[in-house]
Amino acid sequence: MQDDPDRGPMYHDGMRQLQDARDTRRLADRLAQVTLRSAFTDEDRAFIERCAMFFIATADDHGRPDCSYKGGLPGFVRVLDERTLCIPDYDGNGMYRSWGNVLVNAHVGLLFIDFERQKRLRVNGVARISRDDPLLPQCPGAVFMVRVTAERIFPNCPRYIHKMQLVEHSEYAPRSDYTPPVPAWKGFTEFRDALPARDRPEDGEGR
Repeated sequence: MQDDPDRGPMYHDGMRQLQDARDTRRLADRLAQVTLRSAFTDEDRAFIERCAMFFIATADDHGRPDCSYKGGLPGFVRVLDERTLCIPDYDGNGMYRSWGNVLVNAHVGLLFIDFERQKRLRVNGVARISRDDPLLPQCPGAVFMVRVTAERIFPNCPRYIHKMQLVEHSEYAPRSDYTPPVPAWKGFTEFRDALPARDRPEDGEGR
């Protein structure tokens, strides 16, 4: 069983209650022994860096959760070493629910999914926002960078992953030598006067 005083137990009492109700405690312990790791393998790195999206779960300082989708072109999330991921923050709706949570509660859970190959990988760790990250100039469109130190890495059974095919990458995904279009909602009357100066049309022109 891979418990760690810094990371806490792998399974808390609530998890144990349900494991015992379904007689899966032994299986849960075996899965932790066999599949759980704290360092990225070469296969993990290749998988993460070909993903064009992932989901991230965060929580505020009271433990209230939030879940968000993050997307980009394959390779936008980088595995820097056996414990560290680097994620660019792209322009969004400005609410900063995920990264704002990180400032008050650094614990995060990431879920990477490949729908075409029906594979997924979970990464739990601690995130840190870096406004002057040395990788920032290498990431077109990034506002700042988020580095995640992995604590627990584990694959999940893919049986319920629906097989889907990627039709095309989003035209809004940042890339080198490319200016993404302005999202339509930034031109809506309801939001136009609340936009930061950098996003406002010049000379009163509409979008």
